[in-house]
Parts: sequence; C-alpha cells; structure tokens
Amino acid sequence: MDLNTITEVVRRPADRPGLDWREGDAWLAGGTWLFSAQQPHLRRLIDLTALRWEPLVPSDTGLEIGATCTIRDLYAFPLRGGWTAGTLFAKSCEAFLSSFKVWNSATVGGNICMSLPAGPMITLTVALEATYELWAPDGSVRIVEALDFVTGNNQNVLAPGEIVRRIDIPARALRKRTAHRRFTLTHLGRSTVFLIGTHTPGTGDLLLTVTAGTTRPLRFAFDTMPDARTLQQSIDAIPADVWFADPNGTPDHRRHLTKHFAEEIRRELKAGGPA
Repeated sequence: MDLNTITEVVRRPADRPGLDWREGDAWLAGGTWLFSAQQPHLRRLIDLTALRWEPLVPSDTGLEIGATCTIRDLYAFPLRGGWTAGTLFAKSCEAFLSSFKVWNSATVGGNICMSLPAGPMITLTVALEATYELWAPDGSVRIVEALDFVTGNNQNVLAPGEIVRRIDIPARALRKRTAHRRFTLTHLGRSTVFLIGTHTPGTGDLLLTVTAGTTRPLRFAFDTMPDARTLQQSIDAIPADVWFADPNGTPDHRRHLTKHFAEEIRRELKAGGPA
C-alpha cells in the first residue's frame, strides 16, 4: 500500500538512529506490516536495514539475533551441536501465516515489536528465556526480559523512538529439551494457541510458555516436574481478562486447548520424548 503522507525516507541513518527521532517517524525494517495498512500519522521512515546489523551471531554464551534478521535467515540457521532447543527456530518460523515474500522480508524484531498474541518470534524468545537490548533516543540502553516486553494485544514496553537492537538467547536454554503444541483453525492459519515446554537434562524442571491464546505471553516455572493437577491449577489461575478473543477462538476455547496441550507437553517431557 502506498503511504502518501511520507515526505522523507532516511536511507542511511546514523549508527545510533534514534538520536534524530521526531514525532511522525517510523522504523522501517521488513515493512511487511507497515505497508499493509494506512499510516496517516507518519511523515518519515528510517531504514534500519541500511545499518547491516549481523543477523545471527553464535558464541559459547548463546545466540545473538539482530533485530533486522529475516525469518528466512533464522529458518536456515545451521544448528550447533548440543543446541537441541534450536529445532524450535524452524517450528516458530513455520507458525507465520505468510508467503515466501514475507519470509524474505519480515524480521524477527518486527514481529516482536508488533506484539500480537500470535507472534511466533515472541513465543520462541520467551520460551528460550531471551533478553532484548533496547536503544532509546537519548542514547541509553536497557535490557528487558522477553517475558516482560509484551504487555497486551499490540502493546509493549517500548517508549517513543525506542527500538529493539538485538535478542540474546542464552546457551543454557538452547541446550534444553523441548516439546511444543500449536493449534490453528486451518492448516496454514493464525495460531489459536501456541505452547512450548522446556526441560533441563539431568533435572526434573519444567518451563511452560503459553502464548497466542493470551493477550501477553505467560510462563510457568516448576523446579520439579508437576503432576497433572498442579499444572492444570496453574492454568486455571490465569485471569479471565488475559485470555484472548478473536475469530480464531473464544477465551473458553483457548483455555480448554491450553490445558489439553499443556498436559501433553508435561507427559512428553516427563517421559523423555523427542527434544
């Protein structure tokens, strides 16, 4: 869609692009959402892809994902030995309701910043205990837990002009065993619920991440593998106003699916099923 209110596109921003931020600006990365709807409040686009941030930087401490890393690049990332949880990268990329054109343009950071309940990059990074590095217009930097970034449907903690610079996933989370469940109304549809469970080998722990069915991501941590009743009670304790409602599912439907799939994940990880 043409954005006919735009008067300028900054093709070569400064290394710290927020220092020149002003009202009416928008960050441009993949642009797959930006150009899909009218944006009458915008006057200027600042092209972040020109900064050429490294998309994926593995190290002994974990994986750094540049905010402008495309979904295509994340999907094709070759997994390191021992990073068993890395199989979730492909599964989360496949959760996009999108064409190959979107895969080649859409970015990890863009999906996170949209902060929609069904955002699969949110599911992935929360489940893998990631942190986000945020850059503010005044030059300051802050680190936010992925779990705390999204606060509601299309809502997050970003201040005006603030950007997500990178996502850091710790190696300890990448070495965990995982199980996931996702439900859609159609084969290639938007997620109604998306759950990921992780388990540290040699322990009895369980970390269960619940998304898509709720307006913000939720994570339940257990030091020892809970029994079925304890897990169900934890989900029952989710406040009624946190469950999401749209044409893909009612809150009651999403609660039912979440409880059902959570138990499947618990059993799978307890039994030592596939990573």
